[in-house]
Amino acid sequence: MRPIPRFTEHPKIRRLSIGSSQPLLHRLRMQTLIALRWIAIVGQTMAILIVYFGYGFPLPLWECLIVISLSAFLNLFLALRYGSNVRLKDRYVALLLSFDIVQLALLIYLTGGLANPFSLLFLVPATISASTIKIHYTLWLGLLTLISITLLIPFHLPLPWSGGSDIKLPFIYLLGIWAALVCSMLFLGAYSWRIADEAREMADALFATEKVLAREQQLTALDGLAAAAAHELGTPLATIVLVAKELQREIPEGIDASEDLDLLLSQTIRCRKILANLTGGDHPGDELFERVELDAMLAEVIEPYDGDIPVKLVRLASDPPGLATPVVTRSPGIHFGLDTFVQNAVGFANSKVLVKTHWTNDKIVVVVEDDGPGFSPAVFDRLGEPYVTTRPVDPEGISSPEEEGMGLGFFIAKTLLERSGGKLVISSQTPPDHGAVITVTWPKEAIIAEAMVTETEIS
Repeated sequence: MRPIPRFTEHPKIRRLSIGSSQPLLHRLRMQTLIALRWIAIVGQTMAILIVYFGYGFPLPLWECLIVISLSAFLNLFLALRYGSNVRLKDRYVALLLSFDIVQLALLIYLTGGLANPFSLLFLVPATISASTIKIHYTLWLGLLTLISITLLIPFHLPLPWSGGSDIKLPFIYLLGIWAALVCSMLFLGAYSWRIADEAREMADALFATEKVLAREQQLTALDGLAAAAAHELGTPLATIVLVAKELQREIPEGIDASEDLDLLLSQTIRCRKILANLTGGDHPGDELFERVELDAMLAEVIEPYDGDIPVKLVRLASDPPGLATPVVTRSPGIHFGLDTFVQNAVGFANSKVLVKTHWTNDKIVVVVEDDGPGFSPAVFDRLGEPYVTTRPVDPEGISSPEEEGMGLGFFIAKTLLERSGGKLVISSQTPPDHGAVITVTWPKEAIIAEAMVTETEIS
């Protein structure tokens, strides 16, 4: 087995494709942009009217109102033409935000340039884009904002002031405002993009976890359907066997129909055996099937992986000694989580994998160990987060997504086990030993199965 690097960050993190509707959920709604633009229109109009009529400062009133009306007309057109609940593609969001930047630049040009305190509003479009659309559109909007504020340093009308006096701020002061806007835009844009990107990753990963859990529940439900089918089909099959035996006794041997009856009887008996196996053989009912000893459950988990790399189940001493083996509730989430950790350990082990278990009066512990390279210190703190993959990374990008993995298996396993009440501890073995150690601890009451009520107890 060729060596595989453990837990490296994927160089090309792909979004999980979960149906056609999932990308749509990340798009910005038209209603959001329209509402923000109405807020801007009301604020711009009030500021212009208060400065002109309240303070008596001279400014190009009609020109400013015309520029503001452009935003109002655009809002009305979008609301009437497309409706408010439409979700926009990134390029259309970038186009509308570009309009807002140009409209604000025209308004600031008419009212004093960067000396106008409201030039701070240039930060809004770039921040919105960083938190909602793809990074290259955000870079374009940032460049457009940078060009706009740079041109506003030499090109602008006088700043409105009392008595109509023309206030000229020093160039170095305007340059300081320009630098403050650029730094603020970079910081707020990077911060918003990072926070939104983590939120989108977590939403995708949780969506995938719900799908995996739903699939596991469906598989578990098939056991119940098989038992129900066996119960319903048992009676008609028994009738067929009875009738076939009666006909077999009445028809003399040597007739062609006798051989057909023998075949019919043998196949009917075979069907009954198949249905009996579907219900679990010797298991008398669903209640018993839902209960399983801890050792038996772990044996089911490790059985598919006991090949070239031996997987050994080690039962440690209980505390206090002699404590009976816990009988737990059969859970698809627990089975999937432990199965993922064992599969991962087998993929990285050099010669063996140990699954250790022990229990006390109040807790149950399962430990998965391997003798592989252990966890990479570079990403140790990120273990359990989505999109941190344990699969091999192909630097040339030749491998398929299935071969490289999405980095969700560990996250889903951790989420399912924690949902079942378990606490996960990830560590590496103490030198000179090497390898990964994953410890899952449950409070006993979280997964222990309720005692079965027998017929004797009922009577």
